[in-house]
Amino acid sequence: MREFSNKNLNKKLKNLGSGLMLASMAFASASAMAQDNINVTYAGSMGVVMDKYLGPTFAKQEKLNYQGQGQGAYGMANLLASKKVVADVFVSITPGPIDVLKKAGLVDTSVPVASTSMVIAYNPKGKFAQLFAAIKDHKPGAEPWWKVLQTPGLHFGRTDPATDPQGQNIIFTMMLAEKYYHQPGLTKKVLGETTNPSQVLAEGGLLTRLEAGQVDAASGYESATRSAKLPYIVLPDEINLSNPEMSAKWYDSVSFNIKDSAGKEKTLHTQPLVFYAAVLKNAPNPAAAKRFVAFMQSAEGQKIFSENGYDKPKGHDY
Repeated sequence: MREFSNKNLNKKLKNLGSGLMLASMAFASASAMAQDNINVTYAGSMGVVMDKYLGPTFAKQEKLNYQGQGQGAYGMANLLASKKVVADVFVSITPGPIDVLKKAGLVDTSVPVASTSMVIAYNPKGKFAQLFAAIKDHKPGAEPWWKVLQTPGLHFGRTDPATDPQGQNIIFTMMLAEKYYHQPGLTKKVLGETTNPSQVLAEGGLLTRLEAGQVDAASGYESATRSAKLPYIVLPDEINLSNPEMSAKWYDSVSFNIKDSAGKEKTLHTQPLVFYAAVLKNAPNPAAAKRFVAFMQSAEGQKIFSENGYDKPKGHDY
């Protein structure tokens, strides 16, 4: 009986040892896989420059597998904060989404890697293309862009202000335009309600929908619009949110209220259109993450940004 017990015990110990060995091998394998990958999450408007240029170039140099995922910056920040998504690097437009990750204890600091400005993009083959082209080319007699956007039947697209900075920034742009051009009620005339369902579209597909003709014109960052090779209307510094020197005396003069995902109302203020990159504290491959951020700041990375319509980084670490 004792012999049987000893055999049984030895068998259990052997099975336990095998299980531990397999678990150890699986952990080592997962760890090795993490070291072979670089996972980058980013503001959805950056899809072209990230997935076609920066990511693949870095991955080839480092002999890594690049995996990119874009979404509205606030939405992505919340996914990372709740750990529903795990990544090595997060690149945000405006510092607001970085704050979400700071509060979650996932980021200590972030660095500016590029900047941009707000523009009005349009479909070059759409029925309103000639009107926008006349504005773009400064032709005599061309109507103001904000008046064309009020044309009956024109479908304007923008992103969700509850989850995406660009969705917030087009509202700020219209509010500033209302003051700059002395056009009371302009924001409401062009955009309707803050979360107008007939206009609000997912950020990652907004310019694609524009190109496909599903919308006639759309809000956009100059960087993403140029990357997509779509025509656009350049807006003056007073309303395009690109000039940090105008923040205190001009940009900060507008704000609006919106309800967050929990139904709590909050007041939103303008933030500089600067792209900030951060290494996440729970990064599976922190060493590669640091190198990727450094790559974006390097001369080669900055050249890639510039070739895709991005301006130089502005401001300081955040």
